[in-house]
Amino acid sequence: MTDTNIFENKKAAYFTLGCKLNFAETSTIGKMLSNRGIRRVQPGEIADICVINTCSVTELADKKCRQAIRRIAKQHPGAPVVVTGCYAQLKPEEVAAIEGVDLVLGTEQKMLIPEHLDQLLFHRKNNSEVLVSKAKDIHSFSHSCSKGDRTRYFLKVQDGCNYFCSYCTIPYARGRSRNGSIADLVGQAEKAATEGGKEIVLTGVNIGDFGHSTGETFYELIQALENVAGIERYRISSIEPNLLTDEILTFVSRSGKFVPHFHIPLQAGSDSILKLMRRKYDTALFEARINRIKSLMPDAFIGVDVIVGVRGETNPCFEEAKTFIEGLDISQLHVFTYSERPGTQALEIDHIVDPKTKHERSQVLLEMSDRKIRSFYTSQIGKQKQVLFEHSKKDGKMYGFTENYVKVESSYDKVLVNRIISVTLGDFNENYSALTVKSYE
Repeated sequence: MTDTNIFENKKAAYFTLGCKLNFAETSTIGKMLSNRGIRRVQPGEIADICVINTCSVTELADKKCRQAIRRIAKQHPGAPVVVTGCYAQLKPEEVAAIEGVDLVLGTEQKMLIPEHLDQLLFHRKNNSEVLVSKAKDIHSFSHSCSKGDRTRYFLKVQDGCNYFCSYCTIPYARGRSRNGSIADLVGQAEKAATEGGKEIVLTGVNIGDFGHSTGETFYELIQALENVAGIERYRISSIEPNLLTDEILTFVSRSGKFVPHFHIPLQAGSDSILKLMRRKYDTALFEARINRIKSLMPDAFIGVDVIVGVRGETNPCFEEAKTFIEGLDISQLHVFTYSERPGTQALEIDHIVDPKTKHERSQVLLEMSDRKIRSFYTSQIGKQKQVLFEHSKKDGKMYGFTENYVKVESSYDKVLVNRIISVTLGDFNENYSALTVKSYE
């Protein structure tokens, strides 16, 4: 084994694009390098190694990755650059051709960065090295429970996807669905508690599909995590509506730790488009899930993913979707503009939506989202909620989130950091981005 002393005083820069899962994994890579004596670079310093974890959900994401790689290589001249993540998995040779890139690691190799430190820092090669497995050969599950520079911890419980929706490249970028064992995941949550963690977000690609590797279920997982001492809150990140069972919803509604906050991908509010997308539900099922959540947890925050401008989305289809979404009792929309992904079945669908129309439809839904979140926040004014305050400080203010994901602004007080405080919610702040604290209880 390489003597870790040779890495002392070395500095690493990290850059992450994409989902919460990527952020969790980058944080874990950072921990692994820190254990070998490599610290995170400080502002103004030149790094000795750069790690970039990429996304490839859209063509725009690919473009942002290329820009980030070039920018970081320029900001840290002479430092070896390691690129991993979905873009690296899907287009490794394209990534390797970018000036400054030394090592390209695919999904299966992402956590092997420490094994290449000696080569990268002291024995660099003239050409980029590419280590990428084919999607069918991605089998390992890399554990990750990290908070990086955040207050909340992100616990990776699952990776990969078996769904193969017509527009999506995730199964090719991350492989098939797999997961850690409940025992291991509970152990990681317990460790986060010993480190002072109060809240954990469960992350993955398709977390409701948990269990393919171990024969366990997501419902069994959340039951086990409920019993971890010291953790006061859990949030369930994006979960497919067909996998968000009544069993899970009833459990959350009665739980003392799992909070009333849901992030559910709809993707399209038209049954004909959902069918073209090869989604595993229709609008009736989706609406039933929303109504069930609200019947059990009236104050629940519900965020919904929607993609606009997919192939086949005619004007009538969009109007149908707009009407459907407007009628849902949800809190916020996350709007994504469709872009063509090579190798996907969506490329065989007729009727291409032009860029101008995509933009117009996106704006319509973003404006709808603004109305819905303003309405939801207004409904929470005057209510008593529990706020976990974060450590960041901006213009003398600090921020936190209630159990139902209302952003709350308060005057900065170091004593409040990483504490869950009971407050009565006041009115909107100056820029309507958060509610203020009317009083502390």
